[in-house]
Amino acid sequence: MDTLTKYLAVAAGSALGGMLRYFLGSTTWSRTAAPFPAATFVINVTGSFVVGFFLTLATERLQMSAHLRLAVAVGFVGAYTTFSTFEYETLRLAEEHNFQLALLNVFLSVVVGFAAVWGGARLAREFEATAAAATPAAGRAGHAPFERQADPRAPARGAGAAQRDIRDATVEPPRDV
Repeated sequence: MDTLTKYLAVAAGSALGGMLRYFLGSTTWSRTAAPFPAATFVINVTGSFVVGFFLTLATERLQMSAHLRLAVAVGFVGAYTTFSTFEYETLRLAEEHNFQLALLNVFLSVVVGFAAVWGGARLAREFEATAAAATPAAGRAGHAPFERQADPRAPARGAGAAQRDIRDATVEPPRDV
């Protein structure tokens, strides 16, 4: 995969994710829950769900191009989620002596965000279970070429590392499927 096209895929996804984040952050709804940073919270939770759902589909269930994986997981979700904004808003709450809201923001963002990424991954796996029941065993074997083509030098492939990494864009879908 050509380096320029990888960057263009990330840039395209980033543009869309950034615009959606700006839109949601500037809605009237985002200011109604003040001083609690509700818009940032909702953006982070939905971004967690999207990344859990999409990466589970992209790495475990479907044959997706590396360009699409980069555009969605790195570009779109990377620009859409707002972790640095979350940190800043939490600091502002603490500096304004709203310690309960600051702790609530941290607790809810971490716990609900984790639940969202878990829920997204679980839902993606349910799609596979439904599709597997309707697909002959030969069709389910389509995941094996991805595992065989994975770059063994990628950091995510080392001992004790996670099995997949969103930056491992060297995995291409098989040409004959």
